[in-house]
Amino acid sequence: MIALIVAHFALAACAGPLVHRLGRRAFVVLATPPAAATVWALTRWNTAASGGADTWSWQWIPDYGVAVDLRLDALSELMVLLAAGVGGLVLLYCASYFTADTPQLGRFAGNLLAFAGAMLALVLADDLITLYVFWELTTVFSYLLIGHGSEHRHSRRSALQALVVTTLGGLAMLVGFLILGHAAGTYRISAIVADPPEATLAVSVAVVLVLCGALSKSAIWPFSMWLPNAMAAPTPVSAYLHAAAMVKAGVYLVARLAPAFADVPVWKPVVLVLGGATMLLGGWRALRLNDLKLVLAYGTVSQLGFLTLLAGTGNRNAALAAVAMILGHALFKAPLFLVTGIVDHATGTRDLRRLSGVGRSLPYVAAVAVLAAASMAALPPLLGFAAKEAAFEALLHGTTAERWALAVVVAGSALTTAYTLRFVWGAFARKPGLPDTPVHGVGWAFLAPPALLAVLGLVLGPGVGWTDRLLGAYADTFPADPHPYHLALWHGLGTALLLSALAWAAGAVLFLGRTHVTRISRRIAWPTADSVFGHLLLGQERLALQVTGFIQRGSLSVYLATTLLVMLAGQLAVLVVDTPWDGAVRPRLWDNPLQGAVAALTCAAALLCLTVRRRMKAVVLAGLTGYGAALLFVVQGAPDLALTQFCVETVSMIVFVLVLRRMPVHFQETVSTWRRAARIPVALASAATVGVGLWVAAAARTAQPAGAAMVEEVADHGLKDVVATILVDLRAWDTMGESAVLAAAAIGVTSLIYLHRRSEGTMAQEELQGRTAWSLSAQHSARLPQGDDVAPERSWLAAGSTLAPEHRSIVFEVVARLLFHPILVLSVYLLFCAESLPGGGFVAGLVAGLAMITRYLAGGRFELAEAAPLQPGLFTGLGLFISTGVGLLGLVDGTVLHAFTYHGHLPVFGDYHLSTSVLFDFGVYLLVLGVVLDIVRALGAKVDRQIERAAGVLAPEGGPEAGGSPR
Repeated sequence: MIALIVAHFALAACAGPLVHRLGRRAFVVLATPPAAATVWALTRWNTAASGGADTWSWQWIPDYGVAVDLRLDALSELMVLLAAGVGGLVLLYCASYFTADTPQLGRFAGNLLAFAGAMLALVLADDLITLYVFWELTTVFSYLLIGHGSEHRHSRRSALQALVVTTLGGLAMLVGFLILGHAAGTYRISAIVADPPEATLAVSVAVVLVLCGALSKSAIWPFSMWLPNAMAAPTPVSAYLHAAAMVKAGVYLVARLAPAFADVPVWKPVVLVLGGATMLLGGWRALRLNDLKLVLAYGTVSQLGFLTLLAGTGNRNAALAAVAMILGHALFKAPLFLVTGIVDHATGTRDLRRLSGVGRSLPYVAAVAVLAAASMAALPPLLGFAAKEAAFEALLHGTTAERWALAVVVAGSALTTAYTLRFVWGAFARKPGLPDTPVHGVGWAFLAPPALLAVLGLVLGPGVGWTDRLLGAYADTFPADPHPYHLALWHGLGTALLLSALAWAAGAVLFLGRTHVTRISRRIAWPTADSVFGHLLLGQERLALQVTGFIQRGSLSVYLATTLLVMLAGQLAVLVVDTPWDGAVRPRLWDNPLQGAVAALTCAAALLCLTVRRRMKAVVLAGLTGYGAALLFVVQGAPDLALTQFCVETVSMIVFVLVLRRMPVHFQETVSTWRRAARIPVALASAATVGVGLWVAAAARTAQPAGAAMVEEVADHGLKDVVATILVDLRAWDTMGESAVLAAAAIGVTSLIYLHRRSEGTMAQEELQGRTAWSLSAQHSARLPQGDDVAPERSWLAAGSTLAPEHRSIVFEVVARLLFHPILVLSVYLLFCAESLPGGGFVAGLVAGLAMITRYLAGGRFELAEAAPLQPGLFTGLGLFISTGVGLLGLVDGTVLHAFTYHGHLPVFGDYHLSTSVLFDFGVYLLVLGVVLDIVRALGAKVDRQIERAAGVLAPEGGPEAGGSPR
């Protein structure tokens, strides 16, 4: 099972090169995975029909009981045959439908095959979380397929609408899945169906949420607007996604869960009412449309309502009719869509008002369409007739609500007959006063896929008994019926046959009076769901603009106060309602009086921030609070954390100072006296709430701390630094993810700063000449003024030729040059001693960054370019690459990276051991160094250039004559 799913995605990834090399013939190759899945499913027919199941499982998140569970039973067998079988034929159809010069054909082919793989996994999933993952994958791929013609506005809007509706339903469904899994104690679907949880209020809410996802996926009212608009997709997409596969996912989910939850009080009202309403509304709308695809689209909406009604009824005979109708619907609706594509391809139009005499010009195409349409209208001896008879019979002998549903189904069947006749007449009949539509010939390969599906509908009509054993295996999961129904083409004369005849006659009358019906339909037409959706979306956008304009006032202090007040209200509500301090250990103010002194000084520095008006003073005070926290780490005995905190605060302070060069000295925001007075209680209350919350969380612990186990694990490897080992060994994947976030944030910030560089004429000229702070090395700087031309001297720093004398500090330059290399050596020492002493890749990277910052502060941007001539992005990318590579290497022998250790002896250094955790730390080191360099380049060198241009000191050729000091 898993191999077939992987094969779909693997070949989908190769679709682009295949289409580039083979052209349209690549679709034949791409059809092999669905064909293989179809053959495999046929070989498992007897097992599924006997009530057995094939399973496969892989523990995905064992601690939370989440696994990738696959299961092939009777219902899955049917859905696999439809998803894979119809999918393979549609891919073969694409080889004739598209032309060799179709744009982005490789991407389309890959998306279509990947969708088939996601749909195959969805119907095989036996775990709620696994099902949700592939459920959303089908949503994403359908979005890409519907929006394939992205150059058209309608395609983009239709794709977005389908994505919004189905994704919202999917999110609601996920919440329902989580509630069901918690209530049942398992996420395995087969276990939940076999032993459903008690129908409590929570379970009822979960059922409603799950139905929201299922109904939105299957375009049931009020979520039906997206399906007709999705006809903007190419016809093969309509035939597969919107007739045989994706829209069946919701019906499949209803059918899968009905044996367990059909008796929940909220289930049947939702399913029966919305399913019946959808059947009537979709069929009525199809009677007044002129686009053949739209006629079929609204017909599909109507049929999906019918299928949902049957699948959710909750008795054995209705379930049998539902799965029979699912099979029949795929075998008549998919060929009708494919035939519509052929007609459009041969005539250049799908407007039934412009089509005339096509049946005479394309008799074989017309024959296939009539055969499939007869099954849709439930005419004997086709499969649609046998399935419709089973549905009538099941509802006829059901409860009062089901008999009311029968009346709706009969009315809907009459509408089905009417729009079926309208489709066949509009596509193929010769119309008075309209000349025959010119057509071109159709090859056998083009017609073969829809013909095969239509013939299967004809063969399985008399042979429907062959499927009774498989479909009955699913139906038998419901409570036994005293009069079990068995599928057969003929059950004799009876009420069900009379109702069928009534539906045919009423449908024929509606078709014959189509002119009056169309006029009445348009006269009493209410607002369409599509227009309602559009107005709701527009209203939401306007509301968002109003709310944004009211809240986003441009004041950072207001934003911070709002955030703190929301946090304050939420935390206080929890503390008051739950009273978590009951039974908690009495808090200690400190373990050491020195802690209290440091904390008091830190709080004093924080409170002084409320009164300052100078930006620099505020930065210094905020930095003091950070240094105070670092001192608390020192007193508490956490040197690793203290070292990291000191480095972070230092770098942050420098970055603040660099930014403040381009900002006013004082805060310019006008703050009233009462607002200034309100800040202090808000800050104090927030701090007190956080403090109480931390105390409650620590004092109310019931489980043993995880730290002891980690200390023991680290000691077993002969290491001493628990923190560093946790970060780069025991929880290396977390560190790798955080590193990726850090890199992305740094790149995003610096990209925003450099966004307007190309629009600056002077900078553009400088870039063209290659004279930037990263390309102007000693070779270029030699051309700049050297200060004392009479007695030139060799300078230690580039500042001797790039900074004006009044901006230089000789002492700082000498000290910076003397300390630069020792600081780099210290950073390397901190990197390699992290296993036994305080250090690590993160703090070592910060220390190396501080060395680079020192060079910049002493000599300016050109000195920084001399110290680090390589681009910062190289360090960032290389560090992330090394960390990711080492993390993946750890999967070879479990999740602990330290499993790979190398020992040796060096002549000077002596014995050593090198583990993959050190290599991982080296990647972190490079990444942090690259991030620091990138920030300094953006906020330092970039601001330097702005100051130079503002002062007018740039030479005409682009090189600076003098530069502003970064100090």
